[in-house]
Amino acid sequence: MGERRRLGPEDQPHRTLEETLMPNPKAPGPDGKTPAQTSNSIQDGIKHAPGGGAALMHPADTALLLLDHQTGLFQTVKDISVSELRANTAMLAKLATLMKLPVVQTASEPEGPNGPLMPEIQQFAPHAVFVHRKGEVNAWDNEAFVKAVEATGRKTLIMAGVWTSVCVMFPALDAMAAGYKVYAVMDASGDPSEMTSRTTLARFTQAGVVPTSTNAVLCELQRTWNRADAAQFAQLYTMVAPNYGAVMESYGKAQEVARQQHDATKATPEAAHR
Repeated sequence: MGERRRLGPEDQPHRTLEETLMPNPKAPGPDGKTPAQTSNSIQDGIKHAPGGGAALMHPADTALLLLDHQTGLFQTVKDISVSELRANTAMLAKLATLMKLPVVQTASEPEGPNGPLMPEIQQFAPHAVFVHRKGEVNAWDNEAFVKAVEATGRKTLIMAGVWTSVCVMFPALDAMAAGYKVYAVMDASGDPSEMTSRTTLARFTQAGVVPTSTNAVLCELQRTWNRADAAQFAQLYTMVAPNYGAVMESYGKAQEVARQQHDATKATPEAAHR
């Protein structure tokens, strides 16, 4: 027998960028179950396609981790405006409360120069569990933090924090090694430069962490407008896309004018018969 040839990159099947970044919708999750075994179809009394949602986040298996959103660190962020960063993070906190998602927030040393945590998180997600780390840069090095995540019982983690390249990256990689599916919300996180942000995004995708955005998380968890809390979701869109508020206002005004015209049309014949 000849010497066995070692397989190299040229032997691997070609994958598009989308295939590389997106999870395999048929692959088993951390619990060993395939999407077909754990349905994520829309539950609103209407018949939907059976495969819908199979590759999306399942709210019943999802937790939100907010990492080091500290006011001192905000001053070092250069890849997104601080106002946008805070608004997007606040929206995630509101979304978690609306959808009853567990929230774990943490800071390495809130009494230090990095500053206190932004108060909007506790304001909009009062159920959030806070873990005061003991100086660890990587939250996954803190036993109390890991136990808090484990206590949620969820295997899909949405992470956001400052800095993205460190405070999100390190626990994201460790969480994946521990069997979790991890999404990194890029616009609810921040880095000290555009170059750092681009490098971070590349490392995420190479490692299998799914980069996403606040508007995508909102839509992915909402799934349908055919729900009793649709108006509350609409308000959340105005936090991540302020212009959407103008869309709502213009639509509301147009509906008001249409109603007034309809009422006036109905009243005119009645007045003529008097």
